[in-house]
Amino acid sequence: MTIKEIIKRDGTSVPFEKERITKAVYKAMLSANHGAVQDAEKICDLVVARLESTHEVPHVEMVQDMVEEELMHYSPKGKSFADVARTYILYRENRSIIREEKKRLGVSDDLKLSLNAATVLESRYLLKDADAKIIETPRQLFRRVAESIGVVEGVYEFFASAKNSRTRNSDLTMLPHLSNYQKNSMKIAYKSVFGKEPSQEDLEKLEKFLATNKNSVNSYTEKFMDLMVSMKFMPNSPTLMNAGTELGQLSACFVIPVGDNIDGIFDSLKLTAKIHKSGGGTGFSFSSLRPKDDLVGSSKGVASGPVSFMKIFDTTTEVIKQGGKRRGANMGILRYDHPDIMEFVNSKDSENQKLRNFNISVAVDSGFFEKLDRDENIDLVNPRNGKIERQIRASALWDSIVSQAWKTADPGLIFIDEVNRHNTVPNVGAIEATNPCGEQPLLPYESCNLGSINLAKFVSGGKIDFKSLEEAIRISMRFLDDVIDANLFPDAHIYEVTHKTRKIGLGIMGFADMLAQLGVPYNSKEALKTAEEVMSFLQDISHDESSKLAKERGCFPAWEGSTWKQQGIKMRNSTTTTIAPTGTISIIANCSSSIEPYFALSYVRHVLSGKTLVEKNEFLEQELKRRGLYSESIMLEIAETGSLAHVDLPEDLKSIFSTAHEITPEWHIMMQATFQRYCDSGVSKTINLPAEAKIEDVEKAYRMAFDLKCKGITIYRDRSKTEQVLYSGETKHETVEVKLKTDAGGGLLLLEGTFDPACPDGKCDL
Repeated sequence: MTIKEIIKRDGTSVPFEKERITKAVYKAMLSANHGAVQDAEKICDLVVARLESTHEVPHVEMVQDMVEEELMHYSPKGKSFADVARTYILYRENRSIIREEKKRLGVSDDLKLSLNAATVLESRYLLKDADAKIIETPRQLFRRVAESIGVVEGVYEFFASAKNSRTRNSDLTMLPHLSNYQKNSMKIAYKSVFGKEPSQEDLEKLEKFLATNKNSVNSYTEKFMDLMVSMKFMPNSPTLMNAGTELGQLSACFVIPVGDNIDGIFDSLKLTAKIHKSGGGTGFSFSSLRPKDDLVGSSKGVASGPVSFMKIFDTTTEVIKQGGKRRGANMGILRYDHPDIMEFVNSKDSENQKLRNFNISVAVDSGFFEKLDRDENIDLVNPRNGKIERQIRASALWDSIVSQAWKTADPGLIFIDEVNRHNTVPNVGAIEATNPCGEQPLLPYESCNLGSINLAKFVSGGKIDFKSLEEAIRISMRFLDDVIDANLFPDAHIYEVTHKTRKIGLGIMGFADMLAQLGVPYNSKEALKTAEEVMSFLQDISHDESSKLAKERGCFPAWEGSTWKQQGIKMRNSTTTTIAPTGTISIIANCSSSIEPYFALSYVRHVLSGKTLVEKNEFLEQELKRRGLYSESIMLEIAETGSLAHVDLPEDLKSIFSTAHEITPEWHIMMQATFQRYCDSGVSKTINLPAEAKIEDVEKAYRMAFDLKCKGITIYRDRSKTEQVLYSGETKHETVEVKLKTDAGGGLLLLEGTFDPACPDGKCDL
């Protein structure tokens, strides 16, 4: 009997593919460094012959059992393949552990994701019912998002047809209905596209049109779906969590103004709580608040100063859990010439107990560095009345900034004049603050939705596949522009400013994976050249696609008076590119984070069943197998510190797979500056320093970032916080520690992979 189908573990039948057996056996041979393709084909033929003799539809477990048996008995020319059999058995055991863990999590994984991805999806993304039971699979999650955003394409078609009086009145009862996800987004998008609240009649006409004219909606829905399922592109977390739901808030980044009065402060606090509940992060400039002990006219008392109000924002963030899924994050910024600057600089601690939900950055400009170089005093100016309160030596402030950053990883710096030099909409206002991780400078009440392309998926035959990358960029641009119109914003001011500028932030992740596939060390000129090629390409194509969207849908409303108008370039979006940290979305996509180098190449993971798994970098594993160097013992040895430094392997391999702490700060900063050169917004990049780094190293890094025209900088010295998500081992006997914790719902929350010291507590949830 010819085998035509096979029964999967879930009981469903799929077409039988003989090649899959050959591939699985050959992978085991590569791992054991024993055997060739023809041996794998011979084993496969033996298994298929046995299956055909049973005269029944085989189960996947039956096939794997037979593979084990044939490997144990296979001995061409008297050479045993028992070592290959053991490798294959170990692989099966690991897969079994992973399936058990996913089952315990309640995740029905229909995309064969990593255990890390399944853990994160269970904790934060997959929809749950009133009893906290998961009610969607990963594929259904992406379908929900794709339908919710794809329907916007149809709303624009309806808008165009309405202007041309070409709407058709069809019998809706004879046509397939839209999904609830599409209906939710349809209502929001109508207001965005038409500029008015829809009546019931308007919605009925729109729904009939969408049901009749499904080509564009279906086409882009499938394109969006394919991008996400293939892990080539991933939108920011709020879009994944909230698209198609009642919450409906899809943006990751917000900047909220803080006025110098009680009403303004607490209005901002209330809005912050709403944003955090919906999954967004917030940034603030506290520079307009009067300093500590300044006069309060209404009460004749004295002010408590910016840091005291930051503590209120911090406490509120602590108690507001974002949508029941994650805690909020904030960026607090204060100008260097504010009278309370020294209190601000010293407001964080190594234990991360003070302002624990805040990153803080000092806003400096070229004037500050001029005074520093001349060793002059800085005038500290009261923002309430513009009067000089006192002076401070520029060098004294600088010393405090760098020493405190060395001790606690805060404060960072934001080069505020460099930021505003690249402000594309100065006609709307000046930028004073950024989102929590610093990559998105925003105007007051402005928001931005982000998404990142996984560069690991665009390497073929040792070269970058720019043709496929261009296609992904263009589809991603449409997706992110559509997100603005499908977005249920938490506040009317935010709606107004965001629609006025239509900022989006398309970035990248998997850069280290791309370099590994290209055989390029991170700390090399070749890597900088690759960064230039990729980022300039992303910038050019995203600008071109935004320009095409402008011709199709119109320019962003604030285009008149913008720098784009001055250049004579029509644009749909005032910015198109951003480099975000991509903490959890890179876990879902199973790729390296953002533009960061690798942190750990292998580590031992202890699961709740009491068993262990060796988590491995897939590209290192592939290269070791290609060179005939792979073994489980090698991976365990690498897991002792997470790097190759102490392992007996070729030097060129160690160079290609260098980890973050093996790369000097200069290379980190040059990489950030290279990406910044071709990026509309900012670049979130952690400048990793080893534990033994000196204060002078921090000073050098901060100054270098300014000189190389970065928009901001954050350093992180290893172990500078007593609570740290990942530790790199310092001795051969110290293993990489992977912290796991159980959330309120009992789910296992894996923090490894979300490590980004640029974000509060070392975690980035974008």
